[in-house]
Amino acid sequence: MQIVSVNIGQNRTQQIGSKLEETGIYKLPVTASVQVTTLGMQADYIASTRHHGGPDQAIYIYGASDYDWWAQELGYKLAPGTFGENLTISDFESAVFTIGDRLHLASVILEVSAPRIPCATLAARMGDPGFVKRYRQAERPGCYCRVIQPGTVQTDEQVKLEKYQGEPLSILQVFRDYYDNGKSEASLRRHLNAPVAIRVRTAIEAELQALLAKSS
Repeated sequence: MQIVSVNIGQNRTQQIGSKLEETGIYKLPVTASVQVTTLGMQADYIASTRHHGGPDQAIYIYGASDYDWWAQELGYKLAPGTFGENLTISDFESAVFTIGDRLHLASVILEVSAPRIPCATLAARMGDPGFVKRYRQAERPGCYCRVIQPGTVQTDEQVKLEKYQGEPLSILQVFRDYYDNGKSEASLRRHLNAPVAIRVRTAIEAELQALLAKSS
């Protein structure tokens, strides 16, 4: 695998229905090396810190393989950064990755922590009110990562995969389970046993408490 593009978010305003929102989803490729901290990329704009960013979702990655699929689906190519990812990586197909997988770059180590859940911001970015449903059906969510080792990143760096050694929980399973309101106790505990992002963990813990209370 190799970094195809390093993308930095710009502070933009877009229309969602009757409202205007600020967003950092519009990311543009940069050629210079970029500093990566435990909170993400230097100068990367994040508008909604409630839903995006933070130590557990510091970097968002999307694959060139997934972009190729979308090009066939949509009938035209999308530029790197269109989906709001910080890193576009070749031979990277998000759905096959597991929570806890680590990606070793030249000086940075990332750990996969969560899938991206599509929202109205993405639909507005794509100019398609139905894109949330389309994105869900595609099951190519991309991967949020925490930064295990800070450093710098640059286009053309090689990326090596270190597979998670614990019980595997795939990105695709977490993505599908987000929409499943009837998860079993075993499934919920499986999520909690994996190094999922804090936003996912908090939601799963609440679901588990509700399930246990209902069955008691």
